[in-house]
Amino acid sequence: MSSPVEQLKALADPIRLAIVQKLAQTSELCACNLLEDFSITQPTLSFHMKKLTSCAIVLARKDGIWIKYRLNPDAMNALVSTLTLTSGSTNDECSCHHESKGQS
Repeated sequence: MSSPVEQLKALADPIRLAIVQKLAQTSELCACNLLEDFSITQPTLSFHMKKLTSCAIVLARKDGIWIKYRLNPDAMNALVSTLTLTSGSTNDECSCHHESKGQS
């Protein structure tokens, strides 16, 4: 699987982020639907989808002459897990506050 850095770079583009958000609302979308929804050209869509598939955020399958796309749940879960920044404590205090409490 691709690194979180590469995945975040791919998602940094507004069109690619919007495509991922659209795919999150459905199980699978045909390229023709994405072309209609985003009013972009086929070469532009291909460019964006190549970026999203190369970093494993999106999975593609050929269906006749069309390509159907869906989110890769494993990649999305791993990315969310990477972005979940917690100290491991169960309270709302930052872990840095625990270290400085006894110091004045």
